[in-house]
Amino acid sequence: MKTETWCVDNTVELSTDNPHIIEAANLLKRGEVVAFPTETVYGLGANALSERAVEKIFVAKGRPSDNPLIVHIGSKEQLQDLVQSVTPHAHKLIEQFWPGPLTLVLPKKAAVAHNVTAGLESVAIRMPNHPVALTLLKAANVPIAAPSANLSGKPSPTEAKHVYADLAGKIAGILDGGVTGVGLESTVVDCTTELPIILRPGGVTKEQLEEAVDCEVLVDKALQHDVHIAPRSPGMKYVHYAPDAPLQIVEGDLAFIQAIVNDARKAGKRVGVLTTTEQVNKYEADAVLACGERKNLTSVAQQLFATLRSFNTYDLDVIFSESFPREGIGEAIMNRLTKAAGGHVIKY
Repeated sequence: MKTETWCVDNTVELSTDNPHIIEAANLLKRGEVVAFPTETVYGLGANALSERAVEKIFVAKGRPSDNPLIVHIGSKEQLQDLVQSVTPHAHKLIEQFWPGPLTLVLPKKAAVAHNVTAGLESVAIRMPNHPVALTLLKAANVPIAAPSANLSGKPSPTEAKHVYADLAGKIAGILDGGVTGVGLESTVVDCTTELPIILRPGGVTKEQLEEAVDCEVLVDKALQHDVHIAPRSPGMKYVHYAPDAPLQIVEGDLAFIQAIVNDARKAGKRVGVLTTTEQVNKYEADAVLACGERKNLTSVAQQLFATLRSFNTYDLDVIFSESFPREGIGEAIMNRLTKAAGGHVIKY
């Protein structure tokens, strides 16, 4: 399959008359799969009402079929066609954060393709805050199921070139709208329960959610590590985001991490270190890469996946990553790193 690539300038006002948008939307309406930028990462989209179209996502990504997908909509009005009801908490979150990096899990209607939800009675939905995504959704005029546009298990793509590297020849097209903003996938919140429950941390923090709904927002930690339970949203099962070399998180200071690096190199291993700009010149290793500033965790979130991909050019045997504070966006950063490391953490 030939994969078309269209460059779209997202700094100018877009319309559904844009020829590249029209071409991509027509492919989606014909049941093909197209990658497009959102404010979080690039998504791999297919018509969420067509089981046959959605199946092409799983095939292209090599994604397990019991891992549900997020449905993207171009207007809040589309929600009524996809879900049975919207709770008061969900209404507040929609008003506060849509369009934006927040996904809500709600009871689904039968119109949603069975394989979108992995057979669950709920569906994860969000309205992205990106001009290319929104224009494409309006032009296609169908809800679009879209996980991250990468091979399953690999770092999520924040640039079109990441998508092309993983999926060229496997999908119909890629809309190149430049580098994404948030850099980590959306926060996923279960709104089918009495109190909202965070199923995956992301660009909207627990503190922001609680301020919006004026009540406690729970965090579902048990399911994050239990592979025997069917996931209720994307990102709750399997190893994700991993670079080619095994990744391990190290909780300790620079001297402790350097000692671990030294031991590995003495054993003949080529070693990488994932750090921040504050300490990038202080380590001795075969590859030392910074993923942003520790004093600005938003920059770490934006650059994390691209940095993990960059390690693949160094032919490494192991990568050691610094850890980050689990507060605000740091919770989402550590969630992604822990999954990339398969849960392997070295503690001081």
